[in-house]
Amino acid sequence: MSVLREPELKSEPDRSLVGEGVKPAVREVGVSFEVVACLPAYDEEEHIAKVILGVRRYVDHVVVCDDGSGDATMEIAEALGATVVRHDVNRGYGASIVSLFREAYRLGAKYVVTIDADGQHNPDEVPLLLERIRGDDVDIVVGSRFLDGGGSEAPGWRRAGIGVINRFVGSGYRLTDTQSGFRAYSRKAIRSLSLTEEGMGVSTEVLIKAHEAGLKVAEVPIHVSYGEKTSTLNPVVHGFEVLLSSLRHVSIHHPLTFYGVPGFASILFSLFFWVLVFEEYGRSQVLLTNAALLGIGTMLVGLMLVTTAIILWVITTLIREQSGS
Repeated sequence: MSVLREPELKSEPDRSLVGEGVKPAVREVGVSFEVVACLPAYDEEEHIAKVILGVRRYVDHVVVCDDGSGDATMEIAEALGATVVRHDVNRGYGASIVSLFREAYRLGAKYVVTIDADGQHNPDEVPLLLERIRGDDVDIVVGSRFLDGGGSEAPGWRRAGIGVINRFVGSGYRLTDTQSGFRAYSRKAIRSLSLTEEGMGVSTEVLIKAHEAGLKVAEVPIHVSYGEKTSTLNPVVHGFEVLLSSLRHVSIHHPLTFYGVPGFASILFSLFFWVLVFEEYGRSQVLLTNAALLGIGTMLVGLMLVTTAIILWVITTLIREQSGS
């Protein structure tokens, strides 16, 4: 496997890129790797050795983010030659992805492959993602367990839940598996994405911000093993977290749609009540108090939503103009 040289890279650690509570790894000055595998890990001493040994056959280097584990995850990863970035406390999957991206970028990675450390993903499928990302026509490749009619091994409730999330996310891409953590990224993608989510919502945030940055995304079929002890995340918590993350990003990046459309609908709805009130009063001189109150309430709600939409739209537009995005 080839090792690239990038003379412009600075000596490590560069603490300007390291978040609070993150211990960076130290690497040799000027050395970079073409393909870096990134593993977010939290209490994964049971599976991480198998995953590292599996992926390093297809990549040039492995980086593990030990997200405040209380077991031997870090020691096992270091013993197998992986670079370990450690969080002092458990900060979440998204925070781990951010730390991994920073470390991989400092290592000069041309391509980054993220793969879960819990043993659900098959390391032997890494070449499928790398072959697609090296085609130079995409920036992010998502390993989908549902592509081409796949996903039959996934529990029914999981397929249904991910299907709902796929439709709800609205990332701008028509993907079959928006929540897959098995992905490949180009260096351009890593450089373009500024991520803020610390939890599972980062999978959604990546796609939303990738679309805004004009990045191209593709999918390849993969298989996932659903063992009894692989995933430790409550699926209800996962789904709720993703939905909240999606709502937050849509409300910030598309305020006219998120607030303006329901606000305008609320104003139109209030007009229905006002027409009813005035017609009845003109016909019988009787004031329909309930209808009038509903008209006032829906009008106030609509005006507040529309005002919020306009204010947030102006603010986000100014921010984008100042940042040059």
